Amino acid sequence: MNGSAQNLVRLLGASGLIVVAAAALNFTVDPLQFFRPAYFFAAMYSPDSRLQDVGLIRSQDFDIVFMGTSLAIHLRQSDIDRTLGVKSLKLALNGSSSREQVFVLAAALERHPGRVLWEVDDWIFHDVPDIDSNVYLPADLYRGSARGVAGYLLSGRMARESAWIMARSIPPLQPVVARLTSDAIFKFPISSVDDINALRPDFDVAATYNEKRAIAAFRRITDPVRRKYLADDTDYDMKVRVFERDAIGLIASHPDVRFDIYLPPYSILQWVAMRDASPGTLKQVYDFSGYFCRRLAAFPNVRLHDFRSVSEVTHDLNNYADVIHPSPAVDLKVLAWLADGKYLVDRSAPVVSLDRLKAQVAAYRLEGIEP
Repeated sequence: MNGSAQNLVRLLGASGLIVVAAAALNFTVDPLQFFRPAYFFAAMYSPDSRLQDVGLIRSQDFDIVFMGTSLAIHLRQSDIDRTLGVKSLKLALNGSSSREQVFVLAAALERHPGRVLWEVDDWIFHDVPDIDSNVYLPADLYRGSARGVAGYLLSGRMARESAWIMARSIPPLQPVVARLTSDAIFKFPISSVDDINALRPDFDVAATYNEKRAIAAFRRITDPVRRKYLADDTDYDMKVRVFERDAIGLIASHPDVRFDIYLPPYSILQWVAMRDASPGTLKQVYDFSGYFCRRLAAFPNVRLHDFRSVSEVTHDLNNYADVIHPSPAVDLKVLAWLADGKYLVDRSAPVVSLDRLKAQVAAYRLEGIEP
């Protein structure tokens, strides 16, 4: 064997050893807790829910699954557990579509929880590419396919995370490594499940959620240059089709699971923005909402909670960071309402709460808000 061939063999051998070492490291540390709950090393978690949820589904014990968007992302599992008397698993996905949510929920339902708590806002039902085209969600890993598992085990990025978690678990190194851990460098900087996508204790709530910010957001979305975006993803026929495929498809295929679905309390300004800047959009949203409420009322395993017309919250603009995102205090009120069955939609009159919202929107007068 000549020198070039020997060098090639050595290179291939070294490369093979590196790959095997990376796979062994990732399997042993298992940063996502895909194969087992953390045992040998301290558990660490990522704020990237699309990545982290696959490990949470496999490693956590739960009897209820919580799904939602950014309107629910900051709720803590401990608050859900305490208020509802359950053992929850929070799988909320920032900016998610119904296709993403249903895919993740379907994976979680394979663990046979008895209940789903689902924050649903009107804009999750829109056309998006097939789930396998979503580069941000590891679909094959959720499926547990050979391709997904191999990609996880052979990932150099995961090997780096595994090495860091291993170093953090060594007592003499733990204080130094913990101080160096940053979500700007590492994907797994969180040491408690309860802190995943939760606001820090020192977060300045008053500076983020206040009337000034809500009004500024209203003016921004009703500006003539931007108001066309109010009509995005509001086509009635499209929304009905996606809703039937995703939400109704999941609910109908799991008749033994109870679905508690709630419509979050947007600020009144969200609806007024459509009323004044895009009335055609508002009509389509109302029409779809009526269809949504009537359709869900037909399923005995669904309870629908509608918080959109709770005026003591929705008309108080100090509760909002913009025109839709409510404060942590409102999140806790929502949990309390869910626990008490308050604002539960009557199956025999599914659009009463929608009619109440319509009346509020029609009567609302802008004072000191318009430019």
